[in-house]
Amino acid sequence: MAFQTEYNFVLPRGYLDREGVLHKEGVMRLANAGDEILPLKDPRVQQNPGYLTVILLARVITKLGSLPAVDTRVVENLFTMDLAYLQDLYQRINTMESPSYRAVCPHCHQEIEVPINFMEAGL
Repeated sequence: MAFQTEYNFVLPRGYLDREGVLHKEGVMRLANAGDEILPLKDPRVQQNPGYLTVILLARVITKLGSLPAVDTRVVENLFTMDLAYLQDLYQRINTMESPSYRAVCPHCHQEIEVPINFMEAGL
């Protein structure tokens, strides 16, 4: 199985451009450290921390319909339902799954997956 770095999506409502064209299908890539760190220096984020979402999404959405590029103006003009959808997608694809290991239950002797909690393990 190949490592997946891009995720297709379909917006619930879609982005309506100036010509009246509706763009619904797009691609979001995994975020990197720069995507999350560099926008913090942006004056728009310093004045309004909520703007971080707009910049983050503009950086990681690589395709939306037939638009030549996705920038902050596009993200600013998304319907709120679509913005919420993209925020949720961003969280889902960029959140690390908890690591686990296989163990044998001492009570029922069945093989089980046990999550690793690094905070409790003192790591």
